[in-house]
This record gives sequence, C-alpha cells and structure tokens, in this order.
Amino acid sequence: MELAHSLLLNEDALAQITEAKRPVFIFEWLRFLDKVLVAANKVDVKEKQKKLVEQLTGLISSAPGPPTRKLLAKNLATLYSIGDTFTVFQTLDKCNEIIKSKDDTPAYLPTKLAAVACVGAFYEKMGRMLGSSFPDTINNLLKALKSAESQGRGEILLSLQKVLSGLGGAAASCHRDIYKNARSLLTDRSMAVRCAVAKCLLELQNEAVFMWTTELENVATLCFKALEGSNYGVRVAVAKLLGTVMATALMPKQAAVMRQNVKRATLEEVLELMATGFLRGGSGFLKSGGEMLKGGASVSREVRVGVTQAYVVFVTTLGGQWLERNFATFLSHVLDLVSHPRATQTHVEAVYSRRCVSFMLRATLGGLLGEKAQIAAGKEICQAISKQMRAVEAVVNDMSGENKAGAADVSASQHVMVCALKELGSLVQSLSATASPLIQEPSIGLLETVTSVLLHPSMAARLAAAWCLRCVAVALPYQLSPLLDRCAERINNLKSSPEAVSGYSFAMAALLGGVHQCPLGIPHSKGKLVVSIAEDLLRTAAQNSRLSLQRTQAGWLLLGALMTLGSSLVRYHLPKMLLLWRNVFPRSQKELEAEKARGDSFTWQVTLEGRAGALCAMRSFVAHCPELLTEDVIRRLMSPIECAMTMMSQVPAIIKVHGAHLKASAAMVRLRLYDILALLPPKTYEGSFNALLRELVAEFTLTDNSANTTTSLLRSLCHYDDSVLMGSWLQETDHKSIEDQLQPNSASGSGALEHDPSSIYLRVPVGEAVPGPLPLGVSVIDASVALFGVVFPHVSFKHRLQMLDHFAECIKQAKGVRQQAVQLNIFTAVLSALKGLAENKSTLGPEEVRKSALALVMGALDNPNPILRCAAGEALGRMAQVVGEATFIARMAQTSFDKLKSARDVVSRTGHSLALGCLHRYVGGIGSGQHLKTSVSILLALAQDGSSHEVQTWALHSLALIVDSSGPMYRGYVEPTLSLVLTLLLTVPPSHTEVHQCLGRCLGALITTVGPELQGNGATISTIRSSCLVGCAIMQDHSDSLVQAAAISCLQQLHMFAPRHVNLSSLVPCLCVHLCSSHLLLRRAAVACLRQLAQREAAEVCEYAMSLAKKAGDGKDSTAIKLNITETGLEGVLFGMLDRETDRKLCSDIHDTLGHMLSSLAVEKLSHWLKLCKDVLAATTDVGGAVAFEVEKDEDSEKKEEVDDDTMFTGLGDDDKSKPSVAPRWVTRVFAADCLCRIILLCENANKAHFDLATARAAKAKNPKGDLLVLHLSDLIRMAFMAATDHSNQLRMAGLQALEDIIKKFASVPEPEFPGHVILEQYQANVGAALRPAFSPDTPSDITAKACQVCSTWIGSGVVSDLNDLRRVHNLLVSSLDKVQSGKSSSSQLYSESATTMEKLAVLKAWAEVYVVAMKIKKEAEGKPAKPVGRGDEDEDEDVVGAGVLPPDSLITLVQPELPSLSRLWLAMLRDYALLTLPAEFSSQLPPDGGAFYTPETIDTARLHYRGSWAPVLHAVALWLNITGFGLDDNQEDVSSTPSKVPGALQGGSSSSKMLEESVTDRMHLMLGVSIEFLCFPRPEEPIEHVMSCLRALFTLLETPCAKTHMAEDQLLAVELLNVLHRLLLTRDPPAVQLQVTAVVQETIRAAQDHLQQRRAKREEEGEKDSLTSLGEGGDTGELVPGKSLVYAAMELLVFILVRHLPQLNSRVKESPTHAPLRPQRLPDESARLVANTVSILAELPSLCSPAGATTILPTVLFLITGVLKETAIKAADNSVPVPVSAALQGIKTIIASPLAREESIQTQWTTLVRSSLASVLEYSQPDESRPDMDEVSMLTAVTLFLLSASSELVGVIVLQKGCMDRFRNALNSSDPWVQARCYQLLLSLFQHSNRALSTPYIHALAPLMVEKLKAVERSRPGTAAELQAVQEGIRVLENLVSMGEEKNRVQLLALLVPTLISYLLDENAISSAPQVSKSLHDFALQNLMRIGPLYPAAFKTVIGAAPELKTRLESAIRANQASNKAKAAARQAQPTVQAGPTIKLKTSFF
Repeated sequence: MELAHSLLLNEDALAQITEAKRPVFIFEWLRFLDKVLVAANKVDVKEKQKKLVEQLTGLISSAPGPPTRKLLAKNLATLYSIGDTFTVFQTLDKCNEIIKSKDDTPAYLPTKLAAVACVGAFYEKMGRMLGSSFPDTINNLLKALKSAESQGRGEILLSLQKVLSGLGGAAASCHRDIYKNARSLLTDRSMAVRCAVAKCLLELQNEAVFMWTTELENVATLCFKALEGSNYGVRVAVAKLLGTVMATALMPKQAAVMRQNVKRATLEEVLELMATGFLRGGSGFLKSGGEMLKGGASVSREVRVGVTQAYVVFVTTLGGQWLERNFATFLSHVLDLVSHPRATQTHVEAVYSRRCVSFMLRATLGGLLGEKAQIAAGKEICQAISKQMRAVEAVVNDMSGENKAGAADVSASQHVMVCALKELGSLVQSLSATASPLIQEPSIGLLETVTSVLLHPSMAARLAAAWCLRCVAVALPYQLSPLLDRCAERINNLKSSPEAVSGYSFAMAALLGGVHQCPLGIPHSKGKLVVSIAEDLLRTAAQNSRLSLQRTQAGWLLLGALMTLGSSLVRYHLPKMLLLWRNVFPRSQKELEAEKARGDSFTWQVTLEGRAGALCAMRSFVAHCPELLTEDVIRRLMSPIECAMTMMSQVPAIIKVHGAHLKASAAMVRLRLYDILALLPPKTYEGSFNALLRELVAEFTLTDNSANTTTSLLRSLCHYDDSVLMGSWLQETDHKSIEDQLQPNSASGSGALEHDPSSIYLRVPVGEAVPGPLPLGVSVIDASVALFGVVFPHVSFKHRLQMLDHFAECIKQAKGVRQQAVQLNIFTAVLSALKGLAENKSTLGPEEVRKSALALVMGALDNPNPILRCAAGEALGRMAQVVGEATFIARMAQTSFDKLKSARDVVSRTGHSLALGCLHRYVGGIGSGQHLKTSVSILLALAQDGSSHEVQTWALHSLALIVDSSGPMYRGYVEPTLSLVLTLLLTVPPSHTEVHQCLGRCLGALITTVGPELQGNGATISTIRSSCLVGCAIMQDHSDSLVQAAAISCLQQLHMFAPRHVNLSSLVPCLCVHLCSSHLLLRRAAVACLRQLAQREAAEVCEYAMSLAKKAGDGKDSTAIKLNITETGLEGVLFGMLDRETDRKLCSDIHDTLGHMLSSLAVEKLSHWLKLCKDVLAATTDVGGAVAFEVEKDEDSEKKEEVDDDTMFTGLGDDDKSKPSVAPRWVTRVFAADCLCRIILLCENANKAHFDLATARAAKAKNPKGDLLVLHLSDLIRMAFMAATDHSNQLRMAGLQALEDIIKKFASVPEPEFPGHVILEQYQANVGAALRPAFSPDTPSDITAKACQVCSTWIGSGVVSDLNDLRRVHNLLVSSLDKVQSGKSSSSQLYSESATTMEKLAVLKAWAEVYVVAMKIKKEAEGKPAKPVGRGDEDEDEDVVGAGVLPPDSLITLVQPELPSLSRLWLAMLRDYALLTLPAEFSSQLPPDGGAFYTPETIDTARLHYRGSWAPVLHAVALWLNITGFGLDDNQEDVSSTPSKVPGALQGGSSSSKMLEESVTDRMHLMLGVSIEFLCFPRPEEPIEHVMSCLRALFTLLETPCAKTHMAEDQLLAVELLNVLHRLLLTRDPPAVQLQVTAVVQETIRAAQDHLQQRRAKREEEGEKDSLTSLGEGGDTGELVPGKSLVYAAMELLVFILVRHLPQLNSRVKESPTHAPLRPQRLPDESARLVANTVSILAELPSLCSPAGATTILPTVLFLITGVLKETAIKAADNSVPVPVSAALQGIKTIIASPLAREESIQTQWTTLVRSSLASVLEYSQPDESRPDMDEVSMLTAVTLFLLSASSELVGVIVLQKGCMDRFRNALNSSDPWVQARCYQLLLSLFQHSNRALSTPYIHALAPLMVEKLKAVERSRPGTAAELQAVQEGIRVLENLVSMGEEKNRVQLLALLVPTLISYLLDENAISSAPQVSKSLHDFALQNLMRIGPLYPAAFKTVIGAAPELKTRLESAIRANQASNKAKAAARQAQPTVQAGPTIKLKTSFF
C-alpha cells in the first residue's frame, strides 16, 4: 500500500501485483492523490500534469467501480482547477464520446458511468470556466438518459445535478429540457433513480423559476406520484423537494425574482396544494367529479407519510420566525386536514392521519420555536380547542335534531381534539416549569379549556384531554393536587352524566399515573378520596342502567390508577380491594351456571366490562406493589383469577345467545387475564395450564377469529442486529412515529389511547411521547404470545409435543394470506417459548419434541416472506441454544449446508444462510467450531453472487454474525474475508445500500476479531490494517447514511484498538459534518465516536473541529459544508444539539462527550468553558433576542454543493436573518449549571492557586494567558444567581447547588487589598437575593430544603462578619422555623406529607449546623486571651472569623432566642429518627399516628429525609444539653409544655425532680441509642461528616456530669459503646475519625474513674475499709470477662489503634518466620497524636481495676507503653520530644506512682512487674548500630522515672543497677552535649532521692566519672551554648553533692569542686578577646565561687589555702570584676541568674 502513495501512479508496482489487488491499489492511489493535490505545490503539479491526466483518463476506460469513479472524477476536476486548463476540453470531449458510444454491454457500463461522473465533476468544480460547451454536454447526457438502465439513469441524473450546481443561472436555456426529461423518471421503478431525480430537481429549482410558478401544481402532482410505493430514502428526498419548492413558491429567492417578473403564490394556495396530496394522494385533480364525491379509495399510506415529511421541510425551510408569525394559519390548516372525511374513512386511517398531523406539529413547534414562542403557540392551540368545543356543545345541546350534519362534525372534531390536545400536552411537558405563564394567565384559560373537553361525546377526545392534564401536572407538580380535587368534585356533582363520569375519571386516572414523575408526590388523603369515589361509582353502577357501563369502567379505572402510587399507599386499602375483587366474580361453578341462565345482553356487557376492569386493577396492583405480594395475598388473588379462567370457556356460548357485540368486551377480559397471569409466578396457576393453553393457542392461531390479525411482537423477539434484513431500522429514524404506519404487521403504528384506556395511567414506554396501545385485536394476540412464552417452560413434554404438532396442522390448514398471518403468530409464540426456556435454563424436551419443533422451523426457512425467514433462523438458533447437544447442532448445520449447495432460488439460499449465522450466534464459537470452515466457505461463495443482491445481503449478514460469535477462532479466515469485503465495496453499485450496510457489519466484526493485534507492525497486520482503513474510507464516501454510520463505528473500533493509526484530522471534521445530518442513526454514530475520542484526545478533537470551522469560514474550499461551528467550537455545537435532540441515547452520549471534554480541557481553557456555560445560562428565552449560538455563514457559500444530508431540523434557508437559532432550552441550561459545578471541582483538584486571589493575580501578571478560577468569581456568582432565580425548578436546584459549592470553596479566600476581609464579602447582596425567592410560599419543598442548606452554609462559612448583614439571610431561616413550629408548610396541601417532612427537617438541620458553628466560634473566643480592642495586630488571627470585629458570641446571639423552641423540635426529630431506624420486626411499636414530622403513610420516604439530616441535629442537641446541664437549667418550665407527640416519659410523674431525672435518662438513652445504632453499621455511602458529627456529639455529651454518671452506672452500655467504636475503626480510615474516637473513649474512661472514686469514698465513709480492695474491675479474682468488662473493651480498641500505627508492636508479627525487623520511622503528625492519646488512656486503665484486676492487665499495658517508647523514641533535629514519647513517659509515671504500689495483697506481683518493665526499657535502650537515631534522653528519662517512683522495689537488684549505671555512663560519655546536659539533670534528681539506699550506689559509681569530665573542660572550653549548658548542669550536680555530704567530708568534696571552678576562670588579659561562650563560663564559675565561699567558710578557706595559685587566680578575677563599671556589673549580675536555669525545658515536667 505504501507504494501507492506517490503523485504519479506507480505503474511498475501496479504491474507486479495480482489482478485481484489492483483495484484496491488504484483506489489507494486516488485517495492519496485527493489529499495531496490540494496541499501540493502548484509548480510541481503543473510539471507532472500531462502524465497525470493521461493516467487518470486512462483509468476511465479501465471499468472502475463506483467508489473509484467518484474519486477519479473528483481528482481530475481538482487537477484542472489547480493546474492548467488547456486540455480540459479534450478530456471533456473524450468523456462525451464515451457517453455517446452505442456499446450497451454490461462490461462497458462502468466506463460509461465513469465518464458521466467526470463530466459532472468538471462542471461542478469549474462551472462557467467551461464556457458555452454546456448545451452539448447536457443534451448528450439527456440523450443517454433515455436509453440508460437504472444504474446509468441514477449516475446521469447526479451528474446533471452537479452541472446545474456548477453553472448556476447560466444554464437557464437548458432548464426546461432537463425538467421535461427528469420529471417522468420520478415514478421510475428503481428507487435509487427516484432519489436521484429528486436531488436533481431540487438543484434545478434553485434557478428554474417556472418550477415554483407555472409548473407548481404539476411538480406537486409528480411528487405525490413519486411517493406511491416509495421506500424511506425516496420519501425523504421527495419530501425535501416538495417542501423546498413550496417554500420557494411562497418566498422566492431574491435574485430569481429580480430577473423575471414572478407572481408569488399565496400561503393558502400552497397549503391547499399540499393538502391535496395528504387527502387525495397522487390521483391528481383530473378525475371525474363523481369519484371525488363518492370518497373513492383512501390515499396510499406512503403518500400521506411523504407529504407529512414535506410539510415539515416546508416549515423548516421557511424558518422559526415565519412559523411564529403564521402559526395560527398553519395550525388551522393541519387541524382541518385531520377533520376531513377523506383522512378518517376508517378508524385505523383516522389514527394514522392523527399521527401524521401530530408529527407535523411536534417537528415544527418542538424544534423551531423558542420557549416564549412556544408559549404563544400554546395559546393558539387553546383557542382552537375552545372553538371546536363550542361547536360540539352547540350540536350536543341542539335537541331538536335539525342539525343532521352536526353529528358528522362531532365525530370529525374528536380527531382535531386529539391532535391539538396531544400537541398541547407535549408542549407543556417539554417546557416543564417554564410553562407556568401559559397555565396561570387567566385570559388563556388553558385548564378550563382542557377540562371542558372531558365532557366531549367522543371517548378519544376525553382521553386526550386527560392525557393533556397529566402532562400539565408533570410539568407543574403544584397543579396536581388541585386538579385531582377539581375532578373529584366534578365527578360527585355530575354523577348523572355518562360523559362526565367517564371524562373526569379518565382525568383522575391520568393524574394519578403522573404522580411517579413528580418526586414530591401528593397528599396521602388523595388516595382515600380516590378509593371512596371509586367505591361509590361501583356501588351505584347498578342503580341506573344509562350509567352503569360508565360507572363500572370508571370505578375500576380509578382503582387501577391508585395502584400506581405504590405499596406505601395501597397497603392501607388492600383488604378492601381484595374484598372488591372477590365479589366481582362468581364464587363457585354453581353461581357461574346460575349467572349464565339469567341476564340480557346489556347486563352481560356491564358484567364483562366490570370483570375486565377488576382484572386490570389487579394487574396494576401486581405490577406496582411487588412488596405487598405475599404468599397469602397471591392465594387470595388466585380465586377471582381462577373464576375468570373458568368463565372464559363459557363466554363463546354467551356470545352465541346474546349477540356478537359482546365480542369486544370478552376480548378485553381475555387481554386483562393474560396480562396479569404473565406477571404472576406460573407455579401459582399450574392447575389451570391445560385450559389456559387451549385459550392461548386458539387466540394466536386465529381459531375463532375470521380476521387475519398478526402480532406486533415478532420484531422485538427477533434479534436487534437483524434489523437490516427486516427493515426495522426505521424505528431508529427521526420519522419513527409516522414510518411505523408502513410496517407490514397488522395495525402497525396505529397506537391510540382509546384502544385501552388503562394506558392513561401506566408508565409510558421508553422512547414514546404518548402511550399508544395497539387495537384490541392485536393486543390480545400479543398478550397471548407473551404469556405462552412464560408458561411453556413449565409445561410437560407430552403437551409440548401436542402443541407443536397442532401448530404444523394449523399452518397446513390455512391458505394464502391467512396462512402467512397464522404462521407469523405461531412463530412469534415459538420464539417467545424458546426465549422463556433459555431464560429458565431448561431444555426443549426429548427427541420427538425436538423433531416436531425442527420440522416446523425448517419449513419456514424457505418461506417467501423475509420476516418469517428471519424468525425461523432466530428460532433455529434459540433451539440450538436450548438443546445444547453437539449432535443436534451438527444435524441442523448439515441440513442447511446441503440445502445451500443444491438450492438455486433466492428464498431458500437467504433463509438457510441466515440459519447458519443464527446457529453460530446462539451456540458461540466453541460450540460450533467444527462447522466454522464449511459455513465460512459457503457464505463467502454466496456473498459473491452478483446476480442477487438479496442473497449477498443475507450471506454477508450471517457472515458478520459468525465473525462476531467465533471470536479468536475466526482469526485464520480474516484475510480472505477482508479481501472479499473490499472487493465488494469497490464493485457493488451504491444503490444496493443493504449490501453495503452488511459489508460494514462484517468489517466491524473483523476489526474486533483482530483486536489489539492491530497495533502491531508486522507485514500481515499492516496489510490488514490498511485494508480496514480503505474499507472505512469507501463507506465514508457512500451516499447512504446508514453506510456512513457503519463506517464511523468501524473507525471507532479501530481507534479503540490502534489509536495511532486513525487519522483524527480527517475523521473529526467528517464527524462534525454528520452532527448536522438529518439521519438519527448517523448523528448517533457520530456522537458515539466523538464520545470515545474525547475520552482520550479531547484537546485534539476540539482543535480539528475549530480548524474545520475556519476552513468553512474562508469559503475557499468549494465543498464548504454549511456548518454551525462558530468560535464556541465543537462544544458549542454539542450544547446546541442538546436543545434539538430528543433521542435518549444521543443526548446521554452528548452529555458524556461534553463531560470528557470538560474534564480534560476545562482547567486549561477556563475562560472559554465558563463563557460557554454563561452563554447558555444567560440565554434569554426570547426568540430573536440575544442568541447564544448564532449560525454564521458566508453569502457565497449559498451556491455550494449541499450534501444530501442537509439538516432537517436546523433550518437552512437562504437569509439567516429570518431564522435565528433557538435560545437554549431549560434542560440544556440545567446541564450547563451542572458543568459549572464540575468545573469548580476540577479546578480544586488541579491547583490550589485557583482559590487564592493574591497568587492568582501574581500568576496572571507573569503570564497573561494563564487563567485561574478565582479571577472569574463574579461570573460564577452571576451564573449561580441566574440559575437559582429561574422559572425552571430543576434549574433552580442546580443553581442553588452551584451557589453552595462556590460558598464552600471560596469562603476562606482572603481579599488581599483589605486585610481581615474575605473575597466573598462583596457578594452578600447577590447571595441574599438568590436565596430569598426560594422561601416564598409557592416554592416546592425540595427547593426550599436546598435553599436552607445554602443558608446554613453561608451563615456558617463566616464570610459575613456584620450581624446586620447576616440578619437578611438569618431572617429567612427564622421565618421557616416559624412555619415548622406552626406545623403549617406551604406545601402541606399540594404535595405529599413526605415533602413537608423534607422541608421541616431541612430547616432544623440548617439551624443545627448554624448552632454548631456558633458554639465553635464561641468556644474559640473563650479560649483566646481577651485582648484590648484597637491594637493593630488583627491580621494574625484571621482564622477566628473576623475576630476583633465581632463580639465573641455574635453568631450565638442570633441563635439564642430560638433555642428553647429549637431544642424541643430537635429532640422530637431525634425521637422520630430513633423510631424510624428500628428494624422491621419492631414496626408494631411505632406510634400509630406517626411522629412529630412524619405521617405513618409516608414512612418509607420520610426515612430517607431523616437519614440526610439527623447528624448535625444530634451534634447540636449534644451541645445544647452540655451547655444547659442536660436541659435542666432550661427545662424547668419546658417540661410541662412538651408537644403531645413526645412519648410519655416526659408527662406525668410524682415530683418534678423525678420527672427531671427521667427526662435526663430518656434524653441520654435517645442520644446514645441514635449514635450507637448509626456507628454500629454506617452505610458505606454515608458521608464521613455524619460519622464525625456523631462522634463529636458523643464526646460533647460525655463531657457533662449527668451523662458521665449515667454512663458509669450502666457499665454494659459503656462496653457496648466501646465495642461499636472498635468496629467503626475497623471500617473507617481517616485519622480525624480515629482521633475523635480516642477522645470519646477517654471521656468514657474518665466517667468510669469518677464513678469508682465516688464509690470508694462512699465505702470509706461507711467504714468498710476491708472491702475496698474488691472495688473496681476484676474483683478479688482479677478476672476480666469479655463483653462485660469495660477495661477489656477499651484494651481491645486501644491495642487495635496501636498495632495499626505501629505494626512492630504485634508480637505475632515478630514471631513469624518472614519477619524482618523494621527500623523505627517517625510517625506522621496525626498518627503521632493518635498514638499519644491512646497511650494516655492505656495508662489510666489500671486505676479502674481492683488490685487483682490490675495485675491482670498491667503486664499488657506496660508492655505496650514501653513498646511505644521504644518505637517512637527517635532523635529529632531540634531535640524536641515526640508526642507519643512524652505520653509514654507520663504513662509510666502514672502507673508506677499509682496507689496500687501500696497494696499488700499484690506486693510480689507488683515488684516483679516493675522490675521486668525496667529490664525491658534497659534492653530497648541498649546502644545498637541498627538504631543510630535512638533518642537516648527519653530512654534515660524512663529509667530515671522507674528509679525515682519505684525505689523500694528496685533497691539492691544488682543486675538492674548495673544496667542503669551503664546507661548513665554512656550518656555522660556521649558526644552530644544535649544528652550530657539532660543526663546531669536526671542524675541530680536521682542523687537527691530520699531513699539513700537507692541513691548511694549511683553516687559512688558515677560521681568520679563526672568529676573527670568536668575537670577536662579546662583543656577544651565549651564552644557552643549547648556545651556550656552541659558544663553548668554538671557543676550543679557537684554542688548538690557537696551540700548533701556530711560535715566531716566537706573539705574533700570542696577540694573537687573549687579547683574545677577556678580552672574555668580566664585571666584578665584573655578575657577581652575570649569568645562569648567562654566569657559566660567564666562569669558562671566566678559567681558560683562567690556563692560557695560564704556557705562553707571554714572548708573553703582550707581548700584555697592549700593551693596558692588558685588563690591568686581567684583574686585577680574578683578584682577585674569589681573594677568594671558598677552598672555593667549589675547587668552582668542579672545575666548569669537567667542562664542558671536549663535553656531547654521539657514540655511536660515528669518530676
């Protein structure tokens, strides 16, 4: 392939490759040329032009295939337009010669077609440059057209189109000729030719004025004729032609009008012409008048559908503004269409016409008009409805009967009503809350108008009105309850009118059905209201025979609708319902017989309708209340159902007696019965299988049915991928709703509400706008087929065989059309059964059953009906899957192989090839591996059969299935398959689109098979890859949208496996063009591909899209496609698409694509994305106002080629001024607001500078291109504000969410220009203004709840420091609180009680959050030292919110006044929450009338609201209880006034003190219960804030004395709490949680300690000294019982924390053989704090035990504490002591100094414990190379602690003594002066110890060493402060020793000290030059000497006297000292006294 990439064709390479590969090589060269010519240097091109022209013209006569000729023509034209044009005429003549040639052989055809293509391309590219040669060319083409076959005709017409487009107005002379020749071909038998003519004429009408003036009627008639028998492609093309011509006739193009004086058509004329097509079709106006009067045959459906599309094109071309101005005319015209008798000859025709008109309205109104204009259109529709209704009322009220014609008018008016109401409903629903002006404006009176139609005589109109009301209620949920009430009232008032009963019950049912779309629901009482009305209707039905039918139907309809409200509501009415159901049916066989005997036809009709209604309500119950379906309820339901089954068999007899008009009612009963049985488990009705199956089989084999009705389920039961064979891809087009009419099965697409009124309350099927149940005849068959599939797997093999044989018999009996119908139904049932078997994992049965089934299926594989062949293939595959035996599969495969080898007819070849594909599909690659080779070889052969395109299609489709299912096993066949695919792509004519689609499927499957290998670089892989790319390129260039979509999905696959090899620079622009396609499937494919590309390479995708926009903007590129990419780029286009698209999949892909782009680009291109969101959000809803996405185009690009996929829904007329694009709709705006929140989050994760104004400004100054979020803050606030104050409720929610995010993220950002202030302060007004509307009385609860959340965030964020400013927002909360207290809420009457719950809880939660913040601020303020106001150092404490501005308890002053009521409400709320969290088995204990804020009916939804808001409330209550001493200060007066709902503990009681005590315990239990319940099992999705709030609440609670006593008195409670906390630690990691847990544990332990002390004190008072020892845990025995012991629980938890942070402590780890000792590491700060807290708690535990208990735990405690000491004692650079170490030292001291040491009973254990602990510490502190950074000082401190505190136990233990001395020696000899200094300090405390027995050995051992060290200082004086300090400390110890010595030894001791000190003195000369440290030492020594002298005068004299040189040194020093200035001396005197203390103090003093 690489060889093909050269400017000239590489002929040597071409000659060397095989014949088969040459076309691919040539195509690849042409592709390369196409890219390179445009980019190449003109000079190079001109040099080689001659040779190139030769090569290219040579290719014309080499019979090129369709894609090749297209590229060839394009390249030749490009070459001439770039290079010289000398030889262009020669080439043209050559082409014309070829076209004139008489050679008609098929072999010469490709050459001719290539010549035709070249001619077209020349003129298109060069147009008028070719001068006057065009008449000859055109005549030549027209001559050829007459004799050409279909492929030639198509190609010639497309060439003519290009010639016309290139020449423009210049070719006027030939226009008529072309028109005459082309128009006759509009009815060509080839559909491709019809499409080509339509495109050619469309081009012609741009310039040919006559087409839309004199010839206008003829063009219309031609189009109508062209539509007869057309396919989808023709309908789209002809509709485009017809619509455009009509639009041009109405508003001609300016240029054409200037040239000729044209009479313009009027709107009436144009519409009249179109209407002829809609009503009379292609029959024209020339038929005799009589025939027209008689009504004649109805119009063909294809014509009607085509004209419908033409109407849409017509309006779209004229544009949105035109529609706005002329909407009234257009509306009345389309409504007249549907009232015309020709459009409604039969009921089904009427439904079809209605569908068409609805489509016209929806496609124009919904797409072209903005929200304001849509509201205006809504008014027009209302007026039309009321006008019709007035006419109907006039007829109905005209009793005299003079108005005979009136009756016909009434029946016609129903269809008008249906269309108008349907559109009105859709309009309101799409506008959602934005529609409120339409509803509220009294002048329109929408609701009155719609409700008036509920009394229309026709049922269809009443149902449509009901549906419209449902739409209103879903769009504006606040209308739901009032509408229900209004209907209920009218039903009661108008009970005697049948229409009223029927109409208003429809409306109520519809409204109830809409409730599930309104999250806020309706009040529970409405359910009771409905039940009472329904009961009343059913009860009174028998009273008045005129009304009994309507009342019965209405009653059951209402009960069925009630069921959709779900279990929580139905639960209350279930017993009544079961009773009603039981009473409708006869109880026994006897009653049934009696019933048959009596009654006339009317009572039977009422009875049957009633039973159908009852079954329908049951079905609704089973479908919507699955939770209530207990065994018992199912049993009670079964008895009426069984009666119904028994009755079914009797009905035919009854119909015989009473007449055939009962058939419909009977069918309805059957339908309802099948429906409910399909929902129940088959086991429940096993007994009735036989009778049931008889009914089912009779139903779908049409036994008792003379009509040939077919089921509609076959398509959905066949595989989705087979759509290409069945044509069901039409379901995936924008025209689905009208194209359905043309499907072959019965009544397809004729769904209408009146076929089944119950659908008014059911959920609407996905993808439908309005429910459209099919006519009863079809629905019953559908239901029977579905139920057959459910029951079949549970039937015995014997019966299966009987049924299958019976099916074969039925098919044999039937003939002709009926046989087809029966066969279709039977196949659908068999498929349904096989699907059921597969889902149940059961088998088909023994051999004879299989045989019978196989015979049935094989018989249909060669049925002429393709749908049946599809079904048979599918059934075969499913059978193979269910049987799953290799031999059976082999037999099936072999049958097909044999058949395919011999058969020659198309039918059996297609059927059996599909059979092979289906076998592989359902058995998978492994199961069918042995047949793979044969299957592939046969299918490859069939695919090459050029004589039948149908065979090719089916064979290729099957091949694709095989490739898909074989996976890697297919790898060996990839190359041959791929080369076949390429060959076919290059040769099959483009008009056979199905073949190309299947080729696309094959290619996609092959790419998947090769998979990731495609990345490789081997020769074979490269070939495969380039073949795939060539294949994709050919398909991309195809004219059919489905083929282009296949190409895109292939490229998408390729990109997934080999992203480097897919060229995005060409793919992305192609995708952007497709975004505007009129084909839904193509748009879907493009967006799906973009979504994948954006995931990896968002930036590139956006760049390529922009470059495309720039190219189109330059207008140089002649193929500039009208793209609407402006400076907003691809993102802007996608946002714009969101406004137009309604397809769910497409919209979700657009959302994802934008999401991926946002994630990768938003942070870098911040301004761009923010502007995008802002433009969308700021869009005004005016049409023609400020428009966000203005479509910009060049004037001259008008003439350019229009791709045939020009958008249908983005108006593309001429002057865009008349058609601004529509402003973004609310759904898009909501998405933009969500994007805003995502951008904030992305910035947060990207860089903290986004939230720091000072940094951001600095960065911006450095790099002006840089972009940081904080600089856009005002925009963010503005966007959030716009959204939060919009009409649309969803947008308000999104806006409030954005506002909350902004406040949270920016609250602490300081304002650099005003220190002490934050940046958000300036936006106070905006925030207040955004929040205020959310608190207005008519706001829905969910918005108010959200706004409360934002309020509390704002108040708590501390942005606003001035109380008066805060008051604005605070007042909103106060007013809400008043609502909560008064018990009223705005929503109480409109929405369900749970909405009220949500709102109230949100208010309480917001207050709780504010209170928590307020208390925190107050606490911080109290903790700070008060400081004088007005000092200028306020900046350092910005962390306390605006301290210095605020009085310390400012925020609290706002909350304080509300606290009494708040605390009461909070407690009530917690009580509710506690009750609601009880497990289900305690549900009987719940208060029957609900709680303070919820009602028992809405308990399930209420739970969710409580779950979201209890945690802050719990914390707030804990704070309040703490501050008021458990509410005792507050509560004296409060107790009596507690609300009545509070459980009884607070009422009554003998005295107030007892009551208070009970209230305390009650509150305590409540708080602890809620906390423990939550902490036991916090759901993983619970936010961590809840856990923290709960722990903080516990901590706050336990700080209060009340709680402490309570906790300590009930030890099991404390144990439970600790166990729960332990469990919490296991599941939650964050350090904050763990720290908070330790705080709670500490409080719990303190509580126990206090309690124990009180008990001890009490015992001592009572004088029970001896029993004191048994107090505390462990008693006398020392046993701690797990589960009961607090100490044990605490130990478990604490050990867990220690081991988690210091795994080395775990002794098991050490013992394991793989254990390598870790070097101790410094813990992170949080861990260090945790470990420290844990150790402190551990040390407290022994004090909770009795002496015996203490001995049980002490070993562990000491082991852990010394372990922590060892692991954390690591030297720090600044010699600070790590927190855990100081905690461990403190712990050791606490334990050793505890009173336990004085207990005689445990003396021996105690001693051994102390000794072994000291031994451990000594062992740990041994110097060791592996631990160079050990903190010796801490270890020494620990040793000293032992020696000092436990002296008695350690005296005389030689081993330990020696160890201790070693440690001190090491320290004294340490090189680190700091260690020496600390060692001296510790020795000092040791030497001074009162127990001389302890200290003496140490003095003896260590004093000599010390003296030596100190003497040595003379030789090396200290150089640093630390060394100086060490010396000073040493001297201090010596001095102390002197003072401790006895008088007789004093002289010897002084003889050591004094000379040492004197040796430190400097002589007077040296003193001035000595360093500072030396001087300090000198001063220190001198001073000490001067102090010692007077203390021991005698001894001092002795020492001094003994050594004269000492004396002289001392004297000279004293003299020098005195000589210096007295003032200086004084100063110097002061200095050493300061120096005297150690410079570094330990944080904790241990001594």
